[in-house]
Amino acid sequence: MKPAYNKHKNPARKTPLLSYLICSFMAVVLCGCFTGVENTKKITEKDVRRAIEQAEKSATRSSLVGYSDSLPSWQVGKQFRVTDNHIRLIFAPSPTYNTDTLHLAGHNLSYMGYDTGSILDNRATVNIKLTDGHNVYVFNTGKTAEEFSSSWSIPFMVNIDEVAHYAKQLNGRKAYIKTSIWYNPVTEEMTAGRKFISVKIDSVLPGNKVFPLKVLFTADDDHRQAMVWMAGNNSLMQGRDFDSLFSLSDIKNQYPTISGQTWQHIIRGTVVEGMTKEECRLALGNAKRTESRPTYDGLREYWYYDGGTYLIFIDGLLHTYRK
Repeated sequence: MKPAYNKHKNPARKTPLLSYLICSFMAVVLCGCFTGVENTKKITEKDVRRAIEQAEKSATRSSLVGYSDSLPSWQVGKQFRVTDNHIRLIFAPSPTYNTDTLHLAGHNLSYMGYDTGSILDNRATVNIKLTDGHNVYVFNTGKTAEEFSSSWSIPFMVNIDEVAHYAKQLNGRKAYIKTSIWYNPVTEEMTAGRKFISVKIDSVLPGNKVFPLKVLFTADDDHRQAMVWMAGNNSLMQGRDFDSLFSLSDIKNQYPTISGQTWQHIIRGTVVEGMTKEECRLALGNAKRTESRPTYDGLREYWYYDGGTYLIFIDGLLHTYRK
């Protein structure tokens, strides 16, 4: 007896091969149209490291409020610290002083306001006036009043209001330092330090001609005093703001599988055979260049650093370290 005819029966069941081909084709078309698989970039080791770094930054990002002001909002009397005697190169000549013999480094200058001049293209450019109480110094910025932003600063000078802004937020706070490049607070010479240890921030002072802030701190464990140079959170200098140098939470808590012994190497910036790639990255930072080579004993990965230092990993573990 023949089965009853079902008007809703799918005709494609009679041709399973055709149905399979149609479905396969549609899957390819849909994937190509909506997911962009054919244009998907291969994920590299560099991409993975970048993702890890972004996750670390997000996890340790502070609530520090950045400093922001620009020249049109400056009040007469605003203070600036001169960081270098080369500031004489930016001042206009004057009959009241000799620019070649000016020695202003370490002194404060007061803002007196500005006027506008003109140059070849007839723009009304800003001339800043500053004084040390004896002379008036004029700096032609070459900018119009509308062209100033919060990231602009007078060359060879530090904004004292910016220093006070960060000092108010940081003085006396506990933090975890993320760099082993420390400086002697007296001589300002570079010295070897440790990272991922807890420190107490003692003070924030005017910095140098490159970095406007000098952060002095004391290590909690051995009470060693040191300092680092820091840029403001609104600065265009990447990698030297507070969140790049410090964390307000213990970074070690993000890596519960790393042993205490291995952390001692990471803190001192050293590596030993058997460490993972992640542990080596924490200890030495990102490599300048990496490459992979398959060999008879497994996949070898080479990490190259400045100065000739390189690491060799076999199957993800450190095999050779050369400095």
